[in-house]
Amino acid sequence: MCGISGMFDTMGLRDYDRALAARINNIQAHRGPDEDDLHLEPGLALGHRRLSVIDLATGQQPQFNADGSVGIVFNGEIYNFQELVPELKALGYLFRTRSDTEVIVHAYSAWGTACVHRLRGMFAFAIWDRRQQTLFLARDRMGVKPMHYAWLPDGTFIFGSELKVVTAHPAFVRDIDPLAVEDYFTFGYVPDPRCIYRNARKLPPAHTLLLRRGEADQPEPVPYWDVQFTNDNPIDQADAQAELRERVRESVKLRLIADVPLGAFLSGGVDSSAVVATMAGLSDTPVHTCAIGFDDPRFNESEFAQQVADRYQTDHRLEIVKSDDFDLIDTLAWLYDEPYADSSAIPTYRVCEMARKHVTVALSGDGGDESLGGYRRYRMHLGEERVRNRLPHGVRRPLFGALGQIYPKADWAPRMFRAKTTFQAMAMDSVEAYHHSMSHLRADQRERLFSSTFKRQLGGYCSLEVFRRHAHQAQTDDPLALVQYLDYKTWLVGDINTKVDRAAMAHSLEVREPLMDHKLIEWLATLPSDLKVQGGEGKAVFKKAFEPLLPHDVLYRPKMGFSVPLAKWLRGPLADRMRKTVLGDRLAQCGYFDPACLRTLVEEHSRGVRDHSTPLWMLMMFDAFLRVRENAPGA
Repeated sequence: MCGISGMFDTMGLRDYDRALAARINNIQAHRGPDEDDLHLEPGLALGHRRLSVIDLATGQQPQFNADGSVGIVFNGEIYNFQELVPELKALGYLFRTRSDTEVIVHAYSAWGTACVHRLRGMFAFAIWDRRQQTLFLARDRMGVKPMHYAWLPDGTFIFGSELKVVTAHPAFVRDIDPLAVEDYFTFGYVPDPRCIYRNARKLPPAHTLLLRRGEADQPEPVPYWDVQFTNDNPIDQADAQAELRERVRESVKLRLIADVPLGAFLSGGVDSSAVVATMAGLSDTPVHTCAIGFDDPRFNESEFAQQVADRYQTDHRLEIVKSDDFDLIDTLAWLYDEPYADSSAIPTYRVCEMARKHVTVALSGDGGDESLGGYRRYRMHLGEERVRNRLPHGVRRPLFGALGQIYPKADWAPRMFRAKTTFQAMAMDSVEAYHHSMSHLRADQRERLFSSTFKRQLGGYCSLEVFRRHAHQAQTDDPLALVQYLDYKTWLVGDINTKVDRAAMAHSLEVREPLMDHKLIEWLATLPSDLKVQGGEGKAVFKKAFEPLLPHDVLYRPKMGFSVPLAKWLRGPLADRMRKTVLGDRLAQCGYFDPACLRTLVEEHSRGVRDHSTPLWMLMMFDAFLRVRENAPGA
């Protein structure tokens, strides 16, 4: 697990300054505190920051093959690397290390760019092929590991694990992309491949990018994999449960290879509990587990984590986080490089900080809800779909559109009476409705928030286009499969994986996600949707599969989530800061927002008239991003 960086002269053989290469590489030193190194030659600079996990003695990077013709910088883990070694040795390749890095080098030499099809794991890497004069970039299928890049005005292609590597180059132009601002205030993050800056991009998951020296055109990323929802597996319930347990076991076992202390997050939820139970069955020694609790009982799951820890006699560590733990705003803005509004980044940062005191590698349960239909919003969407399928669109749109306009936004009311959003969604088609439900700020809210000047800059763009683009590629008519696919492409990558990667690497902690193994994902996509959501119960087949291994209360209690009390903060200890930020000069001078709307949000929330904690938090995190941008080197 590491941080990588590099510069490639696409048109010539300029010499890159070693001090500059070192500076942009070391700005991500938190990703790899153990070692760092550079490789420079005419037209190329490669950098690496290492967090030693496998082959501590000889796994250094940048790493080259024996004749120096192929070199790599690599971030991640290849879990099947030991399986590939005998095959590559049979082809004549000699190994000087025990690292998965060298396996990628020889796999590329043997199979070229098609090597990505042979790799099972989380990865982002860049391979320099001196003979072909090419630079080959690749990112793992589920987007667990990040890759950012840009073309600079002088023809240099620059890349790095974090966006701050790219923006640290003095020639990078930090112009904000208005479309990314629209995306952020919809989703709470900037979805791939867009970045907050107009001139930067993220390499999408399951894509490669091949650059050849001397070619003036900027190549586009090429996909090499996609999940195909067939939902046609004839397997019965009992066999599906047994096979699911075995596939999870195999995925977990692959992720237990490490030469450093290894443990797991244990939140008390179904997914992390299933991972820990599986680890316990594979280990002769107690599993190291880490959990955090909150001093506010409404957000505290630690008692359920303790049940699992007691059952499997894990070496369990618990730390209690105060409910006013909001001092990380500026830290998070620097770590995430872009505006990022998921407030669960705060407890995620804390649990990673705590885990790193005891382990270097931690397994998580991330990805289970997306793959197995665990979110409440999936069940809501399926219910809405049943109504949509019974009424023609020509009837639904005027009927429910009118109801959505006149029904009050009842934030204060019990959930069953908050029908405004449902009425609005019923007037839409499936993709638009799911976009509506996934929007932190919905279209009408963004319309009020943005200034007239900024709306002109958008030129008619709407973040719905992100969902439309992915839905076009989904190749499924199954309602659950469609929204799972959309989450794979947006929420899982842009929110969940981004959150965990930055929070973990801030503490030099490697996190592995067995429920995101692409082989497991492919198999789950063959299961009928009614095995995943049954009678209003999400993750049905998963819960049934782990009934023999987990307490009933852990499996079937209401989902709590990794939340923080935002509304309370913004009316209490954060109230003054919120007011000064939202009504301050920085947000006013950027020109994106309507001043009257900002005042209304602040006043109504402060008086308790409405709960505007979501837009206010998003505005505060956007302001924090602007502040970091202003103070960054070279700004």
